[in-house]
Amino acid sequence: MDTSILTVLVQDGITTGAIYALLSLALVLVFSVTRVIFLPQGEFVAFGALTLAAIQNGQAPGTALLLVALGVVTLAVESGTALRLADSRARILRRLPLLVLVQLVYPLALYVLARHVALQELAMPLQIALALGIVVPMGPMIYRVAYQPLAHSSVLVLLIVSLGVHLAMVGLGLLMFGPEGSNTKPFTDLQFTLGDSPVSGQSVIVLVTVAALIAAIYVFFERTLTGKALRATAVNRLGARLVGVGINQAGKLSFAMAAGIGALCGILIAPFTIVNYESGFIIALKGFVGAIFGGLASYPVAALGSVSVGLVESFSSFWASSYKELIVFTVILPILLWRSLTSHHVDEEA
Repeated sequence: MDTSILTVLVQDGITTGAIYALLSLALVLVFSVTRVIFLPQGEFVAFGALTLAAIQNGQAPGTALLLVALGVVTLAVESGTALRLADSRARILRRLPLLVLVQLVYPLALYVLARHVALQELAMPLQIALALGIVVPMGPMIYRVAYQPLAHSSVLVLLIVSLGVHLAMVGLGLLMFGPEGSNTKPFTDLQFTLGDSPVSGQSVIVLVTVAALIAAIYVFFERTLTGKALRATAVNRLGARLVGVGINQAGKLSFAMAAGIGALCGILIAPFTIVNYESGFIIALKGFVGAIFGGLASYPVAALGSVSVGLVESFSSFWASSYKELIVFTVILPILLWRSLTSHHVDEEA
């Protein structure tokens, strides 16, 4: 190994580690707010990448039709709740026009747009915005249908639900996109040198995007009332409820943020690698390894752990490429052992 190879490996490790850091932040956010270990995070990564690939290939993405189906199911669940619970009936009926607009009209509009407009002729920023517009609303819809009715269940029950949602979304991904993988057009062909080492413009775009998103998330949590409400829910769900924070609204928002982060991560990695319907799970699992560093509670430690995972993966691919996945996932074992010896048991809140 010489200096140029070392630079390339470090650059690749930091770039992939930044993606894992975003995914770990999403996993920590969802778990802190809802106590859900969000196994379907990887499917949002795959859906984001494959939706953009379909748009660039001039095809109507299957996710647009899935969004319509989820909207219909969500609207039916909301209507069923209104009919069952007399005290909720008037409140939901007042919200019915907004629900119809968000859950039905918006998905249908995107579906018609995807079917009848030459999306491949759009500028890439518009293609990315459309892909995010299709995938991100699935997050709160899935929370409303699958998780909200069981919001007060144990972590184990919520984990089983997550497994079911994950398997369902993997199957839907296979149905919508087929078994073949796809990648997207590069954001830029720019290449430049730093000293004697080559630097890819793609990597710079990824790092700048990740840094900007993390800064935006920090401002959101520190400076906005909604962000502070989410933080309060993460610290103490019961206390947040007592001071008027809507737990269900917090859950939907956390799922929307996780879906957005996952879809954006998929879009960022798609120019580097071929993504298929099930490859997002492995990518998100590496983000989960980073989240374990922070005990599914600390954002900075999770981000630092994720960058470490990216570096370990990069150097493992050079020294022992056949065993790189094994090495990456073995890193979690000493962390779990250390946490089991140093963490104190805390009873679940009611």
